[in-house]
Amino acid sequence: MRNGKYQWQYPEPQEVSAEFQEEINERNLPEHIAKLLWQRNIRSKDELRRFLDPQLTDFHNPFLMQDMDKVVSRIQQAVAAGEKILVYGDYDADGITSATVMKEAIELIGGDVEVYLPNRFTDGYGPNQSVYQYFIDSGIQLIVTVDNGVSGHEAIDYANSRGVDVLVTDHHELPETLPDAYGIIHPRHPQGQYPFGDLAGVGVAFKVACALLDEIPLEFLDLVAIGTIADLVSLTGENRALVTIGLQLMKQSERLGLIELFKAADAKLAQVDETMIGFSISPRLNAIGRLKDPNPAVTLLTTFDEEEAKALAQELNQINEERKALVTSITKEAESMIDPNSLINVVAAPNWHEGVLGIVAGRLVQLTGKPSLVLTIKDDGIAKGSGRSVTAVNLFSLLSEEKERFVSFGGHHMAVGLSVPASELTDLQAVLTAELHASEIDVTTGEPLAIDEVLTPEQVTLELVEQLSHLAPFGTDNKAPVFAIKGDQTPVLRQLGAEQQHLKLSIAQKSNPATLDVIGFSFGSEITEFTGDPFTLVGQLTINEWNGLKKPQLQLLDFAVEGLQVFDLRGQNKRRHFTPKSDTLLLAFGPVKAKKQPVVTYENTEQLTAVLQAGNYQEVAFLDCPEDPEKVKTVVQVSGLQRILLILEAKDEAYLDGMGTREQYARLFKLINGQEKLDVRYKLTEIAQFLKIPQNLLIFMIQVFFDLEFVTIEDGVLQKATVSQKKNLEESQVYQKRLKKIKSEEFLLLSDLAKMKAWLSA
Repeated sequence: MRNGKYQWQYPEPQEVSAEFQEEINERNLPEHIAKLLWQRNIRSKDELRRFLDPQLTDFHNPFLMQDMDKVVSRIQQAVAAGEKILVYGDYDADGITSATVMKEAIELIGGDVEVYLPNRFTDGYGPNQSVYQYFIDSGIQLIVTVDNGVSGHEAIDYANSRGVDVLVTDHHELPETLPDAYGIIHPRHPQGQYPFGDLAGVGVAFKVACALLDEIPLEFLDLVAIGTIADLVSLTGENRALVTIGLQLMKQSERLGLIELFKAADAKLAQVDETMIGFSISPRLNAIGRLKDPNPAVTLLTTFDEEEAKALAQELNQINEERKALVTSITKEAESMIDPNSLINVVAAPNWHEGVLGIVAGRLVQLTGKPSLVLTIKDDGIAKGSGRSVTAVNLFSLLSEEKERFVSFGGHHMAVGLSVPASELTDLQAVLTAELHASEIDVTTGEPLAIDEVLTPEQVTLELVEQLSHLAPFGTDNKAPVFAIKGDQTPVLRQLGAEQQHLKLSIAQKSNPATLDVIGFSFGSEITEFTGDPFTLVGQLTINEWNGLKKPQLQLLDFAVEGLQVFDLRGQNKRRHFTPKSDTLLLAFGPVKAKKQPVVTYENTEQLTAVLQAGNYQEVAFLDCPEDPEKVKTVVQVSGLQRILLILEAKDEAYLDGMGTREQYARLFKLINGQEKLDVRYKLTEIAQFLKIPQNLLIFMIQVFFDLEFVTIEDGVLQKATVSQKKNLEESQVYQKRLKKIKSEEFLLLSDLAKMKAWLSA
């Protein structure tokens, strides 16, 4: 049995109301779309219209936001007075698009605007007093923040002391005390009346632009869509309207920098959707802020110079390639440093680029299902980095218990940033693991994964996949539908990629010949799991288009295999590639070579039960062959483990050498008869060569003669003994023991996998 890495959550059976079904019928939507909409709590005529057909009228009045009148008036006043205005943003895609929207909106009413995006390495996140001082000294008379500022008390107080007003536009978590800014625009302002609280930073900037221009500036909606998708805010309500309309308008965008960025990403602007933004465009905008000065990204999005746009787009593309290489390299190194026995991953090394450590931490969470801290060690001995968590663990609260260790620390439930002396890391990991143990939070069960529907391969048609577009755009709180698909056959099963890291398969059921293509990115190492046992795949349905041919395809997210699984690792080549996991019980029936982790030598069922109770084992690997194969079966039955790894190394290969023929025994007997003494300690190899008998077999034959008292052996010297009565070879206990061993090895090593599984299951 192979359990999924996620906690699969199947939907409760629900019946669509007659009224809602009538609305679905009027729109000629298929029944399964109605079911999926109902599960997403879209259950009324008005909700259905706003979900399927968002319109500009779905945008809320920007003046419902607290301080909007005040902020608009102050910007207008600054423009009228010719004041120099600074738009102070953030270094990610949301901050870049927010700054661009605010800059262009103020310029449209004649404002003198300068943009500054802070450098994450020298300025840090949010308002920076030194940067404020520099710009105020340079003549800035009004500061407008975008995508930051709501926690910038010190810098804002400094600006006030210099007589410079600060207008905050932000969407991040509100502190207990708001800063003393001239005005604060925030969708969840405690004194505001705004009906939608989940706007991204660019959404807030857009609302200011709407109020400032006294109209809806459609030319900004392309940027609003990008920033909203990139920041992973809820794609419901007003955000859904902003993104849906923004994606439609983006297809006709005349923004030179955006056009060139799509070209550099090898993406077609006319086919843009949320997936293309999420995987091709926003990573390129985010990458420059992760590795370098982010300000050229605003220049890219605002330039009217074709050559400049092309050059900047290529630069962002190259930086993104550097970012990907760094993430791959650091992830591989970090993965090798993981302690499998810890409930939280804490890894650190010198010279890791701190701009990508959050991504690496997220990768480790995906790989292990555990909260992860990834840090780079500076020359001063301080480790600085990021943490990512799983839903079950509030990482901010967990680390807050140890905050006296930290040089700096901040974050929220799922993500943190921290600096800590490197000398503290080992103890910190031990303490956090102990706290997780004490809390009884099980981080081994994986993240929740909601499944929308269970299908068979034959039910997955091109038409069904195309109809799912009614539910797009997908994102936070409106995930692409996830389907569970059962199968028991894999007509196609192979690895793809330069490092064989991906999995390509087609699946079917014995009861039906219909097949479904499946692609599993980063699932290449799981190819051995598919051995003909019934399985369930979980993933999202996509369309694979190749040479004009379209086929439905499942993009794999997780899978489980039912019942007893038996893996064939018999033979030297297969054995060489075996790497035990932390939950693998290594079991032997006799002496074996030392492994990287402890080996348990089987004694009896009581001892085995005690071993199992002391560890959290998910599979058992049989390292060698017992004299009685029933011992293997006993271990499987007593352990109850459903993953059986058959290595079964036969150290002396008795089943290959056999028992020895009568002619071979006769040759040995003749040699013994003709020699007064034989040195079997130092001359055994020469004797074996002379007799033309394999050395291991010769040793056994001598042991049989000794057991039958045909010979004596003293200090390695063999002599013929006086035999009082005739004895058959079969009378030797050594002979009988080997005979039994050979039968065991022949059965365990030569039986095919199907026979072995049937025997173990019987």
